[in-house]
Amino acid sequence: MSIDDALFRKAMGSFTSGVTVVTTVHDNAAYGMTVSSFTSLSLKPQLLLVCIQNQLPTHTAILKSGIFAVSILAADQADISQHFASKITDKFTGINCSTTAAGIPVIANACATFECTLAHVLPGGDHSIVVGALNEAHVSDRAPLVYYRGGYHQLA
Repeated sequence: MSIDDALFRKAMGSFTSGVTVVTTVHDNAAYGMTVSSFTSLSLKPQLLLVCIQNQLPTHTAILKSGIFAVSILAADQADISQHFASKITDKFTGINCSTTAAGIPVIANACATFECTLAHVLPGGDHSIVVGALNEAHVSDRAPLVYYRGGYHQLA
């Protein structure tokens, strides 16, 4: 038995998640997108995963480059989430970024950033489950941006 897509989205929206921006570089071009499907996977070895829609340019760029970064957005960065979720081509104009050791842009003032080497790609319907082996991480003391039932929220 399956349910309709609208009910599935509404039910899944009942799960509060953090908000991230996943970025990569390939052929001297930067790519990025907003992702809420992100989690730690393993401590030994240190692995994390993100789920990325197969049709998007960032997906293709990650597979070709073999590297990616994740920025966990802070409570005051909802505008950055919306920017990277949009269909605009140049996602990095006007966005304050720094770069990882591998040259991948990460969002400045994020709660945390991770640089990863692509370890595995698993099928997940219209998405791929992208597993990254951790190369570096940075953490701040900022509060996170959270997403719940179709809207951005802050922790009290």
